[in-house]
Amino acid sequence: MAFYAVGTALTAQVTIPHTAEEDVNHVMSAAYWNQWDAKTQAAIDADIERYRKADAYVEIPGLKAGTEVHVQQTKHAFFFGAHIFNWNQLGSSEANAHYRELYGTLFNSATVAFYWKTFEDRPGRLRFREEYWDTEEYWNTVENPKHQFHWRRPAPDPIVDYLTQREVRIHGHTIIWGNRKWQHPDWIESTLLSGHEREIMDRLLTEEATLENYRDRDRFSEEYNVMSNQTLSDSLPQFAVALTKLFQQRIERLATYYGDRISSWDVVNESTADYVKGIFRSPVPLAKSEYGIMPGNYVEDAMRTANRCFPKSVRININDYWSGSEYSDFTKELLAKGCRIDVLGSQMHLFKPQQCLDLAEGKTEGLPTPESVKARMARHSEAGLPIHLSEITITAPGNDERGRMIQAILTRNLYRLWFSIPLMEGITWWNVVDDCGAPGEPSVSGLFNRDMTPKPAYFALEELINKEWKTDMQVTANEAGRITFRGFKGDYLLTWKDKRGREHSQFCRVE
Repeated sequence: MAFYAVGTALTAQVTIPHTAEEDVNHVMSAAYWNQWDAKTQAAIDADIERYRKADAYVEIPGLKAGTEVHVQQTKHAFFFGAHIFNWNQLGSSEANAHYRELYGTLFNSATVAFYWKTFEDRPGRLRFREEYWDTEEYWNTVENPKHQFHWRRPAPDPIVDYLTQREVRIHGHTIIWGNRKWQHPDWIESTLLSGHEREIMDRLLTEEATLENYRDRDRFSEEYNVMSNQTLSDSLPQFAVALTKLFQQRIERLATYYGDRISSWDVVNESTADYVKGIFRSPVPLAKSEYGIMPGNYVEDAMRTANRCFPKSVRININDYWSGSEYSDFTKELLAKGCRIDVLGSQMHLFKPQQCLDLAEGKTEGLPTPESVKARMARHSEAGLPIHLSEITITAPGNDERGRMIQAILTRNLYRLWFSIPLMEGITWWNVVDDCGAPGEPSVSGLFNRDMTPKPAYFALEELINKEWKTDMQVTANEAGRITFRGFKGDYLLTWKDKRGREHSQFCRVE
């Protein structure tokens, strides 16, 4: 592989096998290529042609028949995203510049971090604006950056400003989530509880999950474990009211501050486990969530609050890792109750390097094969909503030459399949740079090595997004001065010259 930098744009000579015949180094097994055979690839191509393209008929006043018109796509309707959690954090100005440049060149969408624990580390102190500990100067000199409280949690305002300037779609993640390690501020119980209720909570809660102990869930006493949700609510009535109000306030503050500047939000994250537990069937003020104590009807309440507070142009997402039909069942029930949900978010993380090695060997159990991906998306599609593949991880096992090529081949084939799904509207890569994930996430799942040199998976995406899936052609005007063409959905610039050699242009949208 060879590459060179022009500014921060990368050009490469990389050969990534598309078929078993091209895989002369046998990176993937015959069993893998049997799953992704010519018939499967042809079906994917047909669905991409059907669902991601459209016919355009453009009238151009005064255009003479026979005029050659250059049709150039300038923006995808489909969004190809990544989180932008490592803003300013890569250790050098050069690396940070390479990172920023990806948003608007490779990625037309970015997920911005709004995790509550670090966004409001003290009650009422909302960390919208950049402070010194968010600056490049700080991160370039700090020791042990991954051990800093706000690692992967930059202040959002500078990022929102930058993305807006670059015309990159902005997605906020996440507003309401039960997770104690990453989401809930440590001050909630101490601030909202007092008197007798404080004594009760001290008896029930034996250990709070924190960033220090890296646990997702609080631990509770046996008294709590046998307690019903109704008894819990009766025991802590003031806390129930205060916690519900606090959740609503969080939504209201974000909506008031950003208005329509952020295109969409994961309003509720990873709540299907609580639906399966049955806590929403007969909701009471407090419930024993998968993660800890939560308002008993927190999902429906959050969706209604978001609908009330955000402009109608802002899309309200539900997001989950859940792969079974319970997720779409839950979403349909919320819709039937009158909740506005605009997008269903789904996740796919191959966190374990062994998973990618198993895929390369052609193993199928619990892994994303063509059949299992289509089946999962069919279950999600039952809700009838657009689907955002909101978090994906594909690891380069061992990060050696073969491991990086495994990652690239998996990336190409899975992206092609996801792109072909009718209701899919976007795909968001999770950790862009190696060794920049959260503790417990793989260190070699980036599109770039830690020094920002690109891996084959980067070039696989560059080839798909900016070449194979971007329309660029010449068409000839017909007798009526009209041009017709079929292209990928999105925005286009049309340019042509008149008989005097003067250049003209016109924009159009294909949808």
